[in-house]
Amino acid sequence: MRKLRISAISYLNTAPLMWDFKHGRSGQKFDISYTLPSACARALSEGTADIGIIPAAAYTQIADLQVLPDVAIASRRAVRSILLVSKVPIEKIRTIALDTSSMTSVALTKILFEKWLGGGRTFTPMAPEIEQMLAEHDAGLVIGDPALKIDRSQYATLDLAEEWIRHTGKPFVFAFWAVRSAALREADPSLDLAAIFRDSRDHGLESSSLNQIARNWAPRLDLGEADLLTYLTENIHYELDAGCLEGLQLFYRYASEIGALPPAPELRFVEASRALAL
Repeated sequence: MRKLRISAISYLNTAPLMWDFKHGRSGQKFDISYTLPSACARALSEGTADIGIIPAAAYTQIADLQVLPDVAIASRRAVRSILLVSKVPIEKIRTIALDTSSMTSVALTKILFEKWLGGGRTFTPMAPEIEQMLAEHDAGLVIGDPALKIDRSQYATLDLAEEWIRHTGKPFVFAFWAVRSAALREADPSLDLAAIFRDSRDHGLESSSLNQIARNWAPRLDLGEADLLTYLTENIHYELDAGCLEGLQLFYRYASEIGALPPAPELRFVEASRALAL
């Protein structure tokens, strides 16, 4: 039996999910690498990773995945780290640069404009360099840690999660853990993956863990520890609960309707005991 290969995202908001893999014995059971959301999905698709914290959009494009239950990166209010940044008022935006490290937020941007903000915009993929984005376009989509560092007093901004919730009343799910079904057959059958990843999330959300995460990340992002704690405890929701599943299914429906994503397959979940899922 070989170790399963985990592809994780190198953003602040995944740090609580990875707690046991960095600070406990779980890390010894897996091979772990860190990358960007879109590259994480690509690693699963190409078979160079077995488990990934994939953008929700990637589930519509990668065959034969199973979702680890209960754990997500979601939001039930403004998320702060998924921003449309504009040099003109939002209603005057005509051209938008889209962060190439994103998949889900790109689809969400297209949904928001097509359904509620007015269609007819031009979208162009670009690296997430906001000054270059705005030099060539009216607005730019920026996600993750770069978005947290945007000086929002300098621009018109739209928090995409907040806008989604305002129009739908549903939470928004940005990412979740997914496993290649083929990889499960090659792994140690005694591993209870659902419990391992849920426990890591729970331990990462303990007060002492969050304080340590904020302390470690504050100098990296040049932001205050209190600000990062607020982000992790109030802006990010880490449960893939019933409300989030409703929001996720609605996102898939809207994205398919406007042609932003292919139709999503049925969500398949790894059972609590992995042995039952084989």
